Amino acid sequence: MAQGAGDIWWSYWYFHLGNYALAALMYTMLGRFALGFLVAPDSPNYIWRWFCRLTDPILRPVAFITPAFVAPRYLPPIAAYWLALARLAFYLLVWNLGLAPTLNPGGGG
Repeated sequence: MAQGAGDIWWSYWYFHLGNYALAALMYTMLGRFALGFLVAPDSPNYIWRWFCRLTDPILRPVAFITPAFVAPRYLPPIAAYWLALARLAFYLLVWNLGLAPTLNPGGGG
């Protein structure tokens, strides 16, 4: 039986969910950083408030481990860096356990 697109998703759901969650948080951090150039930090804009509400729990531990001379406006890209490292570590963990999806060569034809 040929492996369809749905099969690859459900066969490796644990990999895809973890990878997707870390990627979404990473890109949300970059979005907050970019949006920070357009709106004030105390803006009542609902999109800005949503970005802050979603990213603040991640920024607290990043602020704790980041040197104090780094301005708070630069914490989101630093957090995105840590999330990218977490994403890589997650992939390496799953790969080392032999649970990561693999690319199989096509059958030709």
